[in-house]
Amino acid sequence: MRNTTCCLPNGLTFDVSPVFGGVTFKSTDFNIHHKSTFPPGWTIIINTEKTRKTEQDDPDTEKPRDPEDSFGRFTTPTLTRDSLYISYIVNPPTSDFKSVTSPTRHIAMMLWATLSWYFHEPEPDLHVETAASSKTPPDGRPKGEWRIKIKREGIFKGRNLLQKLERMGLIATEDSSVGLQPIETRDSSSWSTMFVSRRSFWQLDPRLFLFTLSPTGGDTSTPPVRSLTGSPAPDCRVGPPPLTLAPMEATFHTANMGQFTSVGPFTSGSHLPTYYPPPPLQFTSTNGVRHPVRPKPPHQGEVFYVRYIPSLKQYLSFRVAFVPMTSQKVGDDGRPGTPVSTSVTSVAQHLTEDIPSDLDTMHRWMNVPRVEAMWAEGGPKSVQEKFLLASLTSRHSFPVIGCWDGKPFGYFEIYWVKEDPLGRLVDHVGNYDRGIHLLVGEQEFRGAHRVAVWLSALVHHCFLADMRTESVVLEPRVDNLKLINYLQEAGFYKEGEVSFPHKHSAIMRIKREYWESPAL
Repeated sequence: MRNTTCCLPNGLTFDVSPVFGGVTFKSTDFNIHHKSTFPPGWTIIINTEKTRKTEQDDPDTEKPRDPEDSFGRFTTPTLTRDSLYISYIVNPPTSDFKSVTSPTRHIAMMLWATLSWYFHEPEPDLHVETAASSKTPPDGRPKGEWRIKIKREGIFKGRNLLQKLERMGLIATEDSSVGLQPIETRDSSSWSTMFVSRRSFWQLDPRLFLFTLSPTGGDTSTPPVRSLTGSPAPDCRVGPPPLTLAPMEATFHTANMGQFTSVGPFTSGSHLPTYYPPPPLQFTSTNGVRHPVRPKPPHQGEVFYVRYIPSLKQYLSFRVAFVPMTSQKVGDDGRPGTPVSTSVTSVAQHLTEDIPSDLDTMHRWMNVPRVEAMWAEGGPKSVQEKFLLASLTSRHSFPVIGCWDGKPFGYFEIYWVKEDPLGRLVDHVGNYDRGIHLLVGEQEFRGAHRVAVWLSALVHHCFLADMRTESVVLEPRVDNLKLINYLQEAGFYKEGEVSFPHKHSAIMRIKREYWESPAL
């Protein structure tokens, strides 16, 4: 067991320590700010099935083993021999928190956090030794899928609980039959083969499972925040609650609501999960290309992805670019044009005038020779202003600022390939395929490992944002060999080459079915 701290994407942390037969999770936040946490803690039983030695005798005559002798203490993950269940839950005082309205979601939340800790443990050897591959060198053997079994024991013995977790997509089974038992009982065997794979876990949107408990009184709209503005300690813990915003937080402004603070994509005034399913399929046409009606992106400044990166001991987050109202000149059609003075825009300008704009940062980045050579958007600030306004008003893409511990390091664009110019040049474009444009502006945040982390995180977001997205595409210029190499190391493959009016590009694609997990 390597990780003694579990850092969740909503900023909460848990101490993880071994106990007899299992592991206990204890909140590090519960005593700091008593109104914003998960349950104070829970205990899981996790063990590893022992491997059987090869027997010369007929396996049909082999004596059955005692189930207690079949499992050993968990030390490090195995490919498929680990199993767990939640044995005990520490509930908070009823004087401080309301009773849980959905016990199933409460348990799912703890199971998701447990799996997050487990799949941050060292990756086991994925190679599988079979009778057919026994003489094949280890590196040439077939690869299996990293899974952990979910045992129908402890808390999971509740009637219909595993069925509900399966319908939520958190657990799965390869036995897709109805079964012979008319109703489920506590001893039902039809739910005894449940598992979670690493691949499926990382394709689950955390917003389905992460939420906070409801206080019995006081302000329930926004939980207290913690400071993560500097590099966190090696165990990702920080000090007492601050006055500043954490890197997964954004300050939003609207003309009719004034200023308010959100702690990122997991905040809910109702203390319920913040996930919403993709909209139903509707079609429209852009420049003669038929494509689905797209959902609106997050609004300016909104943080839509955040994750703690243990290898770098920093939080990685992505937010939409922010340009103050004083810089925006928007016409009647929603495109940059002549400014219109109204009471609404004047209020919005007043609310946003003290918020730092991304325009200055983009001006500096775009005039870096390395960046200007690829983007050709250097020059006076008016050039970058026009560029950002066009990105903010695009109907098939949106501008993104990447941050390490809240400090901007790069600019990205996430777009729908179908109606993009690229979609007319390549074959087999799915209705929900996404594309990415990218640049890293800060020298201190360059490097192969950081590229692997933020690149896989962008792919991760695309796959989370819509389960119908089957692949993600990049089209770097063919002479950008360094980026092409980074993409191949991240799992992309070269599908071909195309020519735009301004460049000749390699088409690099990664498919959902072959994507395993983001870099940690």
